Amino acid sequence: MNQEAQAYWNEYWGEQDQPENVSAWQFGADPDYLAQLVIDGIKTATCSAHLFYELENEPLPTTEDYSIVLNSEDKPVALIKTVEVTLTPMNEVSAEFAAAEGEGDKSYQYWWKAHETFFRNELNAIGREFSEDMLLVCERFEVIDVK
Repeated sequence: MNQEAQAYWNEYWGEQDQPENVSAWQFGADPDYLAQLVIDGIKTATCSAHLFYELENEPLPTTEDYSIVLNSEDKPVALIKTVEVTLTPMNEVSAEFAAAEGEGDKSYQYWWKAHETFFRNELNAIGREFSEDMLLVCERFEVIDVK
């Protein structure tokens, strides 16, 4: 976590006991656009490929997690809390979840095309192939604070 994100976290919690599970990161291919959707209350969900957690030996998210959303300049713009985590094959993600991701016209078709393109590119970069039934880590979150 960079110093600015850490300062935001400390300022938000003040003298209260701070939760332990916090990270700071940018959303996907267009961090500013996606962060703004979060700030505007349009984006309330996100997903990532389970494979990347395995390859990076990272723990899966939990409902105890807080995240500082960063913009493309690594500046904190919002604080979110994970409220639900499910493991779902990509081809079984619901239209409702796709809409909760808040991107484009919020249709399942838009979600599928954007995510297929993103995952194909990310997987190709590490010598892996895309599969329609690849396991996704699907998260729902709520905005706790906007900077």
